Amino acid sequence: MAAEKVFLIGMMGAGKSYWTKKISKWIKSAGYDLDSLIEMNEEKTIAEIFTEDGEDYFRKTEAKLLRWFKEKKKYVLATGGGTPCSQDNMNFMKKEGIVIWLDESIDVLTQRLIPEKAHRPLIAGIDDAALPEFLQNKILERTPFYQQAHYRLTSGQITEAGLKKIIQKHVA
Repeated sequence: MAAEKVFLIGMMGAGKSYWTKKISKWIKSAGYDLDSLIEMNEEKTIAEIFTEDGEDYFRKTEAKLLRWFKEKKKYVLATGGGTPCSQDNMNFMKKEGIVIWLDESIDVLTQRLIPEKAHRPLIAGIDDAALPEFLQNKILERTPFYQQAHYRLTSGQITEAGLKKIIQKHVA
Protein backbone atom coordinates (compact mmCIF):
# COMPACT_ATOMS: atom_id res chain seq x y z
CA MET A 1 0.00 0.00 0.00
CA ALA A 2 1.48 3.34 -1.07
CA ALA A 3 1.72 5.32 2.12
CA GLU A 4 1.71 8.88 0.91
CA LYS A 5 -1.50 8.93 -1.05
CA VAL A 6 -4.67 9.50 0.95
CA PHE A 7 -8.19 9.22 -0.47
CA LEU A 8 -11.19 10.50 1.48
CA ILE A 9 -14.52 8.94 0.56
CA GLY A 10 -18.05 9.28 1.90
CA MET A 11 -21.33 10.99 1.28
CA MET A 12 -21.63 14.57 0.11
CA GLY A 13 -21.50 16.79 3.18
CA ALA A 14 -19.30 14.38 5.17
CA GLY A 15 -16.42 16.88 5.27
CA LYS A 16 -14.08 15.36 2.69
CA SER A 17 -13.00 18.73 1.22
CA TYR A 18 -12.57 20.29 4.66
CA TRP A 19 -10.40 17.44 5.97
CA THR A 20 -8.37 17.27 2.76
CA LYS A 21 -7.16 20.82 3.41
CA LYS A 22 -6.25 19.97 7.00
CA ILE A 23 -4.49 16.67 6.23
CA SER A 24 -2.51 18.15 3.33
CA LYS A 25 -1.06 20.72 5.76
CA TRP A 26 -0.15 18.02 8.31
CA ILE A 27 1.71 15.90 5.78
CA LYS A 28 3.02 18.87 3.78
CA SER A 29 1.55 17.74 0.48
CA ALA A 30 -0.91 18.88 -2.12
CA GLY A 31 -4.59 18.55 -1.36
CA TYR A 32 -7.09 18.13 -4.19
CA ASP A 33 -10.84 18.04 -4.55
CA LEU A 34 -11.84 15.75 -7.42
CA ASP A 35 -15.11 17.58 -8.11
CA SER A 36 -13.29 20.94 -8.32
CA LEU A 37 -10.75 19.46 -10.72
CA ILE A 38 -13.55 18.11 -12.92
CA GLU A 39 -15.20 21.55 -12.97
CA MET A 40 -11.92 23.23 -13.96
CA ASN A 41 -11.18 20.62 -16.60
CA GLU A 42 -14.66 20.68 -18.12
CA GLU A 43 -15.17 24.44 -17.57
CA LYS A 44 -18.65 23.66 -16.20
CA THR A 45 -20.13 23.11 -12.77
CA ILE A 46 -20.95 19.56 -11.70
CA ALA A 47 -24.64 20.50 -11.97
CA GLU A 48 -24.14 21.67 -15.58
CA ILE A 49 -22.26 18.49 -16.48
CA PHE A 50 -25.08 16.33 -15.05
CA THR A 51 -27.73 18.39 -16.87
CA GLU A 52 -25.95 18.80 -20.22
CA ASP A 53 -23.92 15.61 -20.53
CA GLY A 54 -25.52 13.17 -18.08
CA GLU A 55 -24.26 11.18 -15.11
CA ASP A 56 -22.59 8.51 -17.27
CA TYR A 57 -20.38 11.11 -18.95
CA PHE A 58 -19.60 12.61 -15.55
CA ARG A 59 -18.58 9.22 -14.08
CA LYS A 60 -16.26 8.47 -17.02
CA THR A 61 -14.65 11.91 -16.73
CA GLU A 62 -14.29 11.44 -12.98
CA ALA A 63 -12.58 8.04 -13.44
CA LYS A 64 -10.20 9.45 -16.05
CA LEU A 65 -9.14 12.31 -13.76
CA LEU A 66 -8.79 9.94 -10.82
CA ARG A 67 -6.35 7.81 -12.85
CA TRP A 68 -4.26 10.94 -13.47
CA PHE A 69 -3.26 10.71 -9.80
CA LYS A 70 -1.32 7.50 -10.46
CA GLU A 71 1.58 9.70 -11.63
CA LYS A 72 1.63 11.82 -8.47
CA LYS A 73 3.76 10.88 -5.48
CA LYS A 74 2.16 12.44 -2.39
CA TYR A 75 -1.29 13.97 -1.98
CA VAL A 76 -4.65 13.97 -0.26
CA LEU A 77 -7.73 13.68 -2.48
CA ALA A 78 -11.34 14.42 -1.58
CA THR A 79 -13.43 12.28 -3.90
CA GLY A 80 -17.04 12.81 -4.91
CA GLY A 81 -19.65 10.84 -2.98
CA GLY A 82 -20.24 8.45 -5.88
CA THR A 83 -16.61 8.10 -6.96
CA PRO A 84 -15.97 4.73 -5.24
CA CYS A 85 -19.13 3.23 -6.76
CA SER A 86 -18.23 3.08 -10.45
CA GLN A 87 -15.50 2.50 -13.03
CA ASP A 88 -13.56 0.23 -10.63
CA ASN A 89 -12.46 3.40 -8.83
CA MET A 90 -12.42 1.82 -5.38
CA ASN A 91 -9.91 -0.84 -6.42
CA PHE A 92 -7.74 1.83 -8.04
CA MET A 93 -7.72 3.94 -4.86
CA LYS A 94 -6.98 0.97 -2.61
CA LYS A 95 -4.00 -0.03 -4.74
CA GLU A 96 -2.65 3.52 -4.87
CA GLY A 97 -2.91 4.57 -1.23
CA ILE A 98 -5.00 4.55 1.91
CA VAL A 99 -8.74 5.05 1.69
CA ILE A 100 -10.60 6.60 4.61
CA TRP A 101 -14.41 6.52 4.76
CA LEU A 102 -15.86 9.55 6.55
CA ASP A 103 -19.19 8.09 7.67
CA GLU A 104 -21.07 11.10 9.01
CA SER A 105 -24.57 10.81 10.53
CA ILE A 106 -27.74 11.48 8.50
CA ASP A 107 -28.62 14.39 10.82
CA VAL A 108 -25.28 16.13 10.25
CA LEU A 109 -25.37 15.47 6.49
CA THR A 110 -28.91 16.87 6.28
CA GLN A 111 -27.97 20.02 8.25
CA ARG A 112 -24.96 20.65 6.05
CA LEU A 113 -26.66 19.89 2.74
CA ILE A 114 -29.96 21.77 2.97
CA PRO A 115 -28.28 25.18 2.41
CA GLU A 116 -26.19 23.73 -0.46
CA LYS A 117 -28.91 21.93 -2.42
CA ALA A 118 -28.76 24.25 -5.43
CA HIS A 119 -25.10 23.30 -6.01
CA ARG A 120 -25.65 19.56 -5.60
CA PRO A 121 -27.31 17.98 -8.66
CA LEU A 122 -28.21 14.76 -6.87
CA ILE A 123 -30.34 16.57 -4.27
CA ALA A 124 -31.29 19.85 -5.98
CA GLY A 125 -34.91 18.82 -6.56
CA ILE A 126 -35.49 17.05 -3.24
CA ASP A 127 -37.73 18.61 -0.60
CA ASP A 128 -35.93 19.38 2.68
CA ALA A 129 -38.24 17.03 4.61
CA ALA A 130 -37.47 14.17 2.19
CA LEU A 131 -33.70 14.68 2.26
CA PRO A 132 -32.90 12.41 5.27
CA GLU A 133 -34.70 9.46 3.67
CA PHE A 134 -33.01 10.10 0.32
CA LEU A 135 -29.59 10.22 2.03
CA GLN A 136 -30.31 7.02 3.97
CA ASN A 137 -31.21 5.20 0.75
CA LYS A 138 -28.12 6.55 -1.03
CA ILE A 139 -25.88 5.43 1.85
CA LEU A 140 -27.39 1.94 1.72
CA GLU A 141 -26.72 1.81 -2.02
CA ARG A 142 -23.11 2.98 -1.61
CA THR A 143 -22.17 1.08 1.56
CA PRO A 144 -20.92 -2.05 -0.29
CA PHE A 145 -18.33 0.20 -1.94
CA TYR A 146 -17.58 2.46 1.03
CA GLN A 147 -17.02 -0.46 3.39
CA GLN A 148 -14.06 -1.58 1.28
CA ALA A 149 -12.08 1.40 2.60
CA HIS A 150 -9.01 0.70 4.72
CA TYR A 151 -10.49 2.83 7.52
CA ARG A 152 -13.96 3.98 8.57
CA LEU A 153 -14.53 6.91 10.89
CA THR A 154 -18.07 7.46 12.15
CA SER A 155 -19.56 10.73 13.42
CA GLY A 156 -17.75 11.12 16.74
CA GLN A 157 -14.47 9.80 15.30
CA ILE A 158 -14.20 12.30 12.43
CA THR A 159 -11.90 14.57 14.40
CA GLU A 160 -8.38 15.88 14.08
CA ALA A 161 -7.20 13.26 16.59
CA GLY A 162 -9.02 10.43 14.80
CA LEU A 163 -7.59 11.33 11.42
CA LYS A 164 -4.08 12.06 12.70
CA LYS A 165 -3.96 8.62 14.30
CA ILE A 166 -4.56 7.00 10.90
CA ILE A 167 -2.34 9.37 8.92
CA GLN A 168 0.62 8.97 11.28
CA LYS A 169 0.56 5.19 10.75
CA HIS A 170 1.02 5.56 7.01
CA VAL A 171 2.59 8.84 6.03
CA ALA A 172 6.21 9.64 6.69
